[in-house]
Amino acid sequence: MRKIILAAAAAGAALSLSACSEATEENAEATTEGAMADTETNMDAVGNEMEAAGDEVAMEADEAATEAEAAMEGETEAEAAAD
Repeated sequence: MRKIILAAAAAGAALSLSACSEATEENAEATTEGAMADTETNMDAVGNEMEAAGDEVAMEADEAATEAEAAMEGETEAEAAAD
């Protein structure tokens, strides 16, 4: 009788651990998926910021080139930009 009770208790403990492990695995999977989604969102935001910064640098470089051309050629900036 004791062996049956002991075996039932061991089986119950094994099922509890199994259920616990499954829940832990599901929680870990959900956490990983959430982290991946956050990373993707952050990478998209960084990409957009880098693109905007690149556009700004290009615009400032064009303006500087126009100013330099105007100064070297003795033109107004509008005339240099039209060239």
